[in-house]
Amino acid sequence: MMNNNTDLRSAASRLPLSRVALATALRRPLRVALFSGNYDCVRDGANQALNRLVAYLLNKVQAEVRIYSPTAPRKAFDSVGDVRPVRSVSIPGRPEYRVALGFPRATQQDFESFAPDIVHLSAPDLLGRQAQKYALARGIPVVSSLHTRFETYLDYYRLSFLRGPVNRYLDRFYGGCACILCPTLPIAQEMGDRFGTDRTAIWGRGIDPACFRPGLRDTGFRERLGYTAEDVVPLFFGRLVLEKGLGVFADAIDALRAQGLAVRPLIIGDGPARNWLAQRLPNATFMGHLAGEALGRAVASADILINPSVTEAFGNVNLEAMASGLAVISADVPSASSLIDDGRTGLLVPPKDVAAYAEAAAALVRQPHRRMALGTAAAEAATRHQWDDVLEAVVRSYAQLLQIPLATPVARAA
Repeated sequence: MMNNNTDLRSAASRLPLSRVALATALRRPLRVALFSGNYDCVRDGANQALNRLVAYLLNKVQAEVRIYSPTAPRKAFDSVGDVRPVRSVSIPGRPEYRVALGFPRATQQDFESFAPDIVHLSAPDLLGRQAQKYALARGIPVVSSLHTRFETYLDYYRLSFLRGPVNRYLDRFYGGCACILCPTLPIAQEMGDRFGTDRTAIWGRGIDPACFRPGLRDTGFRERLGYTAEDVVPLFFGRLVLEKGLGVFADAIDALRAQGLAVRPLIIGDGPARNWLAQRLPNATFMGHLAGEALGRAVASADILINPSVTEAFGNVNLEAMASGLAVISADVPSASSLIDDGRTGLLVPPKDVAAYAEAAAALVRQPHRRMALGTAAAEAATRHQWDDVLEAVVRSYAQLLQIPLATPVARAA
């Protein structure tokens, strides 16, 4: 019903290649159907990356994109693109999260009328799984992007007994995709071992240098929050949910104070665990959600990022803190080890080891020259992560599945 590109592929190999190579080869704009679990319901790194991808496809590739996602009565942020709501319910106790109730007939009809060339799934939920089966039955290539290690959530909610069924479900989901876009090389290697290296590609993340750079550090901002020039400010940056390692962070701050270090953490972000964390750390400074330059100024004005999360697939907060010139102490998980050169651009510690976090942070409090050296090296390393480069890699994966050769960069022409 949908795709009949056989005659176009041979023609594509003879065409000049430019940023509109896909549209030229298809003789019309590329059409991408993106399925998301919460495209603009929740402000997090995964949804920010998806919105950047959609903007890139629309503006640089001149593609047509239709997003199928649960929607909330109120968006968490201004999203990009044509969002088609699907039936969903909110999660009890977590109203910001919506759960799609499958791939209903009305959405199927909308999908049929759009006639996409590529289906891109960003979450292994019921909507994604049913859309995957629907697309495969019609011969449409299916791409998935891995944003979160959902299996790691189970331990935080006392559901470890479900690990076997969840892993088997994830194997079926990712096993049904022609291409799995992995955020880091270690995860790509892991998925390649399970599903074949020819079915994996890397979609990393980039940095917006206007928002995240050391030059945004602001002594006046620190003073207004009650910090002196001599204070060393530990930062937690991300959604305030237990699975981000809030307990480890709070325990590490307690351990620092037990050593006589009067640190007062800066907390950027919001979420359902905010009150819990405020009770654990009553003298912390809570900034809530920030965006743009205000976010960059707050991050750059801290000194040490402590990131105990083990659920990240990429670790945007690590990269953004690095770009801001902070010394980063992170859980030693694949997402972090692919970004951080341990001892040079940051420090990696055993996950959930409170004593290791406290020891690393205490050393950096007491060794300002080392702390500054780590931050300087981190900022330089972060400059290699450019959004256009990493988004172009996604388009190249699309083109490969459609057998359209792209010998030159997609989005470099004026």
